[in-house]
Formats: sequence, structure tokens, C-alpha cells
Amino acid sequence: MLVNDTNKRRKTVAVLAVICAVLQVGVAPHLAIANGHPNLALVFAGLVALQTGGTYGIVAGFCAGLFYDLVTTGPVGLMAGLLTALGYVVGLGERSRLTDDAAGSVRIFAAAAAAVELLYQLGLIIAGQGAGIADALLTRWLPSTLWDVIVFLPFCWVLSHRQAGTPQLGNRRKGKGQKGLSTKGLH
Repeated sequence: MLVNDTNKRRKTVAVLAVICAVLQVGVAPHLAIANGHPNLALVFAGLVALQTGGTYGIVAGFCAGLFYDLVTTGPVGLMAGLLTALGYVVGLGERSRLTDDAAGSVRIFAAAAAAVELLYQLGLIIAGQGAGIADALLTRWLPSTLWDVIVFLPFCWVLSHRQAGTPQLGNRRKGKGQKGLSTKGLH
């Protein structure tokens, strides 16, 4: 039986938002591969969309994108729009994909991050803030996407294991029981 604990979800999202915001402002500008930096707002939006989906994913994407737009030099609204779309598309299932399929969640996030980073770089070129298509693709888009996936992995691991929990005595997962022991009377 699944219980929808909104307080737990709100606390998790709030703690995740604070951690990602602090890392975005304090650490991300100092990490670089070529001209690519990690986008913790994208990581946050992806995690919330994969964890809860639905309205939470859309609102989290918009807020994270707006935060990113305000703390960087890019045009205001570009990342907000992209992360709102990410929250909608990735969170369509309105279920926790992180606990259901962590490896699949990483693949979904990697594809979404690549698309968002590419569209953001193209948006910067259109707005006149990019140095050119070669610079955007080779020194910004590809390294930024790599950073996003690398930063996403530990968050994904922690959240997928935290939510899945550990089986308690009498609540063994299917196929995980010990050979020769009966759990029949433990329920």
C-alpha cells in the first residue's frame, strides 16, 4: 500500500532546493570543464520531476529556472521556460521513477539535460550572448551536460535508496528472502 505523505515530499523538496541553490551559487562557478559548468537548477528540476512529477515537477522547474536566470548572466526567462518544460515532460508519469528504476532515471535525465543545455546554448546565441556555434557545442554544451549528469548521480543514488527504504523483518522484497527460512508467521 502506498501512502502519499505530502509533508515528507515537501521537506525533501525544500532540503533539496536549499542544497542545490547553495551549490549553484557557491560551488558551480568554480567547477569547469572547458567553458561548461554544472547547472544545479537543472539537476534539482530533474530530481523533483523524476521523484514526484505532476504539478510539483512543473512548479519546481519554473522556480529553479527563474533562480538560475537571476544568478547567472543569461536572459531572464530562458532557463525558466526550459526547466518548466522539463518538469512537465519528465514528470508525466506522476510517480517516483527514482525508486522504480534508478538506472532508467539516469538515462531519462541525461537525455533531458542534453536537450535543455543545447536549447539554452542556442538561446544564448540567438540573444547575442554566445560566441558561436562551435563554441556553444564543444566548449559549453557538451561539458555542461557531462557536469549535469555527474552531479545528478549522487543525488539520484541517495534519493532512490532513501525512498525505497530497507526491507524490515516480515516485509521482505519478493525474491529476496533467505533460503530455508519461512516468513509465514511474521506478518
